[in-house]
Amino acid sequence: MSSIDWIVLFGTLGLIASYGIYKTRGKKNLDSYLKGKNSMNWWTIGLSIMATQASAITFLSTPGEAYESGMGFIQFYFGLPIAMIIISVFFIPIYYRLKVYTAYEYLENRFDLKTRTLAALLFIVQRGLGAGITIYAPAIILSTLLGWNLTWTVVLIGAVVILYTVSGGTEAVSITQKQQMAVMMGGMILAGIIVVNLIPVSFTESLHIAGKMEKLNLVNFEFDPSDRYNVWSGVTAAVFLFLSYFGADQSQVQRYLSGQTLTQSRMGLIMNGFLKIPMQFIILFIGVMVFVFYQFYEPPVVFNKVQTEKLENSVFSDDYAILKDRYSENFEASKAEYMNLLEAVKSDDEAGQSEIQSSLQTLKSEQNEIRDEVKALIVKNDPVAETRDTDYVFMRFVMDNLPTGIIGLLFAVIFSAAMSSSASELNSLGSTTTIDLYKRSINQNGTDQQYLLSSKLFTAFWGGGAILFALYASLFENLIQAVNLLGSLFYGTILGIFLVGFWMKWIKGRAVFIAALLSEALILLVHFKNGEGILGFHWDIGFLWYNAIGSLSVMLFASLIQLVKK
Repeated sequence: MSSIDWIVLFGTLGLIASYGIYKTRGKKNLDSYLKGKNSMNWWTIGLSIMATQASAITFLSTPGEAYESGMGFIQFYFGLPIAMIIISVFFIPIYYRLKVYTAYEYLENRFDLKTRTLAALLFIVQRGLGAGITIYAPAIILSTLLGWNLTWTVVLIGAVVILYTVSGGTEAVSITQKQQMAVMMGGMILAGIIVVNLIPVSFTESLHIAGKMEKLNLVNFEFDPSDRYNVWSGVTAAVFLFLSYFGADQSQVQRYLSGQTLTQSRMGLIMNGFLKIPMQFIILFIGVMVFVFYQFYEPPVVFNKVQTEKLENSVFSDDYAILKDRYSENFEASKAEYMNLLEAVKSDDEAGQSEIQSSLQTLKSEQNEIRDEVKALIVKNDPVAETRDTDYVFMRFVMDNLPTGIIGLLFAVIFSAAMSSSASELNSLGSTTTIDLYKRSINQNGTDQQYLLSSKLFTAFWGGGAILFALYASLFENLIQAVNLLGSLFYGTILGIFLVGFWMKWIKGRAVFIAALLSEALILLVHFKNGEGILGFHWDIGFLWYNAIGSLSVMLFASLIQLVKK
């Protein structure tokens, strides 16, 4: 990157962190530290909720997902408005009436201490691991693209987040997230405008190409439990995930518990429900436009430049050169076919369009075979090399094609997203550990200042833990799927406890506690035997359904156990 890009990158990050520290300076008590003095208006809450969910993984993986598979991932969010309405009606009023610091305080009021502690521990385990992935995901991509040491990249992201989160608490997180959302969406929209203008055909023609190559496949009504993303999983299974994430995950609950009033919190949550889908649409659409761009300008054989450079300097360099030549020939043939496709579209030649589409699919298959051969060479050269490169697509495009200054801004987008989601996670981990474990079960007679100090120390502790986890983590199939999978392993059980508490008044604490343990064991069994089965039973389901299975099994097990006890 140029000097201007470095100035834009570090200037943006430094200003945001400094602003958060400055605005929340001064002596605090526990209430202001954990709930921001209940001073947040609805649009600050809405932006904070969106920024918490929109991690760096969103901006790294989502365009790559669209480049690879089209826009079908947006179906994952179709159930979000439904979940926001349910939480606004049933969850938030209870939290406000009880004046809780964390969602899990409600569970002791409804059930007992052990149920509250179990839910808090499930959250801490899931969110503690998630915080590590949230830091690690952008760090490994950015360190590769910028040529930085991975360890120091992880430490840089984690240290900056710990600094202003420990300093200012919930208020600092919410205040900085407004600035971060402005940088994130402003940078992405600017990148989208630039990529559309870089494509050497008209915008309408770009849409024709994307549509003919099935990249604008927004909805899929085919019911297939093994399919991760379709309409049915989006409006059913994903609703359970969103209910748990926004209704029972402290990283989100803490955002709207800082609202001035119940109405302000509800409006902030509803704002998120109806703006998140357009936001994801924009990010996915940018990925599709990057795909169209690379049909006219030859893309890298593998988007992870570090791995291809290693290959060029290895004993396999000649084999790689031959494959690159084949790849270039394939690209030129594809480019010519795309121009033929546009001519066929102009002349309304349906038969010609169908024939050209078939030819393009064949060429695309050949291109993928060449890529697989190159990846096989990469592994031969370095057996531990990472060959999955979907998460590198967007930022590689940015580095190779965007103008000076904009590159720095787009890297600031990724760092800002990493900071915003990590800050919320550490803030919630600190508050949950303090309120639900330390204050409730270890030191019940401490002073307000002791609890304030413990919250800061626990926040720093979890920040350090996230950094350590990130240093020893490894990439999943796709970063955005990794986060959703990790959440799905725990969210269903947590949500089930809350649903029993809200709507099954006749069930007591012992029954729901045992049911939660059984449900979590069931989910882990379903996941680790998914695609294999056990004892003659076989199943193959997408991980989003874990949320529905977990929630419903808690309710079912709790009902049966309570009936047996009677």
